[in-house]
Order: sequence, then C-alpha cells, then structure tokens
Amino acid sequence: MDKTFDKILIVDFGSQYTQLIARRIRESSVYSEIQPCTVPFRKLTDFKPQGIILSGGPSSVYEKGAPLIHKGIFNLGIPILGICYGMQLMTHLLGGKVGKAQRREYGPSELKIDDPGILFQGIMEHLSRTDGDRKKNTVWMSHGDRIEALPTGFSPMAHTENSPYAAMGNPHRGFFGLQFHPEVVHTPMGKEILNGFIFGVCGCQPKWTMRSFVNQSIEEIRKTVGKEKVICAISGGVDSSVAATLVHKAIGKQLTSVFINNGLLRFRESDQVLETYRKELNLNIRYVDATDSFLTKLKNVNDPERKRKIIGNEFIRIFEKEARSIGKVKFLVQGTLYPDVIESVSFKGPSATIKTHHNVGGLPLKMRLRLIEPLRELFKDEVRKVGKELGLSQGLLWRQPFPGPGLAVRVLGPITKERLEMLKKADHIVTEEIEKEGLTRKIWQVFAVLLPIKTVGVMGDERTYDYVIAIRAVHSTDGMTADWVRLSYDLLGLLSNRIINEVKGINRVVYDISSKPPSTIEWE
Repeated sequence: MDKTFDKILIVDFGSQYTQLIARRIRESSVYSEIQPCTVPFRKLTDFKPQGIILSGGPSSVYEKGAPLIHKGIFNLGIPILGICYGMQLMTHLLGGKVGKAQRREYGPSELKIDDPGILFQGIMEHLSRTDGDRKKNTVWMSHGDRIEALPTGFSPMAHTENSPYAAMGNPHRGFFGLQFHPEVVHTPMGKEILNGFIFGVCGCQPKWTMRSFVNQSIEEIRKTVGKEKVICAISGGVDSSVAATLVHKAIGKQLTSVFINNGLLRFRESDQVLETYRKELNLNIRYVDATDSFLTKLKNVNDPERKRKIIGNEFIRIFEKEARSIGKVKFLVQGTLYPDVIESVSFKGPSATIKTHHNVGGLPLKMRLRLIEPLRELFKDEVRKVGKELGLSQGLLWRQPFPGPGLAVRVLGPITKERLEMLKKADHIVTEEIEKEGLTRKIWQVFAVLLPIKTVGVMGDERTYDYVIAIRAVHSTDGMTADWVRLSYDLLGLLSNRIINEVKGINRVVYDISSKPPSTIEWE
C-alpha cells in the first residue's frame, strides 16, 4: 500500500466482527488492513500504521492459552483502540485487572457517557443537535468478562449497568478501550466513535478513495509487468471483469483475456458477455467454445463434488493450451478479493470445507506464472466502485453472483443438453420477471434449479410425468449468511404459470424458503 495513505492496522483475535471494523474505517476513506494476532511483531511495525485497533474475540485473557500480542506494541508511540477482548487484553498487559462479569452481557445496552473526551465528541455533538440525552446512547455488547481495575494512567469514560468501565482512556498515550462493538449496525453511533479514534486521536486524512486506488494500481501494474505478456481468465462476473479492465487500462494489448464457454452459462450469456467485453470495454479477447468438451466429460456424472473437479480440471487444461498459443506469458491476473485474503490468514484459520470453492484454483502452481491480483485489498462493494470509476456499465457491475461450475450445480443429477436447455429457459423467465418488478438490485441472488425428479401432472386432458423447477431467492450482504426473500404470491404465481406453460418438460414449480445456515445458497 502506498505510503501516502494513512493506514489503520487491525489485529484480529478471532472476532466474528473483525471484517466489519475494516469496512467501517474504509467507509470513512481511510485505508485499513487486518492481520492475525500471531503476525510477527516486525511485520506490525513495518506496516507503519497511523493507529492500531485490537479486535474482539471469544477468549478470556486470564485463561491458559488465551491469544496475546507482543507488549512492545504499547511502546511504539502509536494510538491504540481495544474493542471488547482487545480492551481486556490491553488492560491485562498494562497492569489492570479483568474478571468474569456477574452476568454475561449480550445485545443492546444503555451506555452512559461519563467523560466524552475526543472519542465520544461526535456522539455528543449529534445528541446536542437532536436534543437527545447527552449522557445516554445504545451500544451492542457481546462479552462475559469485564474490567475490574483500570491500568495505571487510564480513567473511566463510560459505563453500563453491568460494566463499570464500558469505555476507558489514557489520552496522553492515545490508548482507549471499548467494552462494546462500535462496528456493528446495532451500535447506531458506532461510526462516529470509530471516526473519533481514526481522525481525532490518530489524525488520519481521508484520502483512501477508489479514484486514488485506480491511479495507484495502474502505476504499480505498469512497474511490475514492464513489457511482458499477461493473461487473464474472465467469466463475465464482476471480479474478473473489473480486474481485467484495470490491468487493460494499465498495459493495453499486453493483456490477453481468455473467455472459456463451458456450455454451463445462463441463457444467451456468452453472446452478451462477449459483446460487452469487446464493444464496451475494448478488451483483447480470446473466445473458446468448449461446450462439447465439458458436457462429454460430465456425461453420467451425478455427484456435485465430481462435477466441480471435472469442470475445474478441464478449465485448467483448456486455459493452459490457450496460454501456450499466446507465446511467452509471465503473469496471470486473478480477481482475488480481500475477504479471501483475510480467510487465508485468519487467526481462527480457514473455515471447514463445505464444498469445493467455486473459483478455479491451481493455475499459478501448474503454470508457474507470477500473480497479479489488483483487487486483493478490496471488499466486494469497493470492487463495484472501482468498476464504476473505470466506466463499466451498471448491468455488468450488478450481475448477480454466479458459481464457477455454472449451471452444473443447478442441474441436479445428470447433465444433458436437453436438461440444460430446460433450466436456461426457466431461469431466464425468473430473472426477466424479477427485473420487471424492479427487484434485481434489491435481491442478492435469484435463480432456478432443475430437480432430478419427475412428478405427475395434467395438461389439457393428458397425464404428464415431467420435471420440477425450484426457485431460490435470497437476501445477503456477503454470501456467508442468507435469508429467503418473501416474494409476493402474485409474482410467484406468475413465475409458476410462465415456466410450466413455456418450458417443455416442466409441470411443477416449488419455492425454496430455507435460510443459510442451515442450508446453503446453492443446492449443490
């Protein structure tokens, strides 16, 4: 990251909210980065942060094996904010006392501000403008421990009924602690508190913008690549499209983007994607129609994991072939995002594998190419902002997430051209009607699934025995959790009527009303 940007370092102790801290800070145009608490002390200092935030976590500081951090962090002369476990750890390492709370405190609590100081200045100004009680504010608690004695030099700043020290501070050293979580939406004035730290205490300047990111990235890509050839696999999705466009803007025709049609794309999608890439973005595209190859490999395959592996291996084989035909290629562009990076270094470790990741992996290892990952510092919403800065259309930027294996994991059971065609037509009807209702931007994902069962039906005076289509629509922010969308009965009725009447081979439509967890968004 360019040294001209002020930076906030977040040290992760395993909190489920750590990513939210980073997002909230970036929303204020200040760059933030997450590192696990196990990161070497030298790496923390090399980052040269303007301020450090110690995240929450599920542990208790007085228990054996609790995660700690090098005490030297408190001698760097850098402001530090501890949140929940981070506050307790700061207290513990600086000579205060942490103990088990008389009762655990989870959910909303009334915060009573005793000493506003610079940290709560934004809240006090807001409350004074809105004629609110200057001593009260709602915050989100999630802890079973509390501070019993403050470290030397600290004074209490706020309390709740159950926490005598819900906020503490040592303004002289720039050290502060919060027993609650300012990063979650359940703390309405949390952003103002974080801004009090990053601007008031740390003195950061709001220079982290997508325009500055684009300009800096272009310079770095040009410096890294020189005159070498670069290759990129593009799918029509937001991440690969923005990554390819950004690299193309930097090095032009040195980049060759390969679009492999595996035959598992949505209705007329390959034509639409090609037109967008060539006419709208002016990318140097190599189009490979490998439909027959993929479908042959998938013949009689029912197991979803086998489907994913077959598709991934075949993709790599074809991609390698195209790379060799281009000539001497040294770099590979990938649309890796920051959540992927965080997951790989998380203090908690990568999540258990529920299913093989939908992105194609293994290319750098097999091809020995150097990676260019221009989006690895960004969250999904920031990627869309970069795309907008680069001139990508709204239609491309707001395409719904689509699994790497495509419709292979939405055609349950064996994949044939006939069953794929049924699903494509049904899925097109779903997306078409959702768009007419103006719901496309309001729904995270909506799609059709072809089930591997037949049911009895009646059309005209004849008995039918045809397939079932399931419709899935979910609300989500990051795909980690999701809730089903309450579509109107009229819309559901319209979708069912159109699909059954217009898609030959379908005689029943059902609606999926399960959330994630316990279900996943995709059926396979």
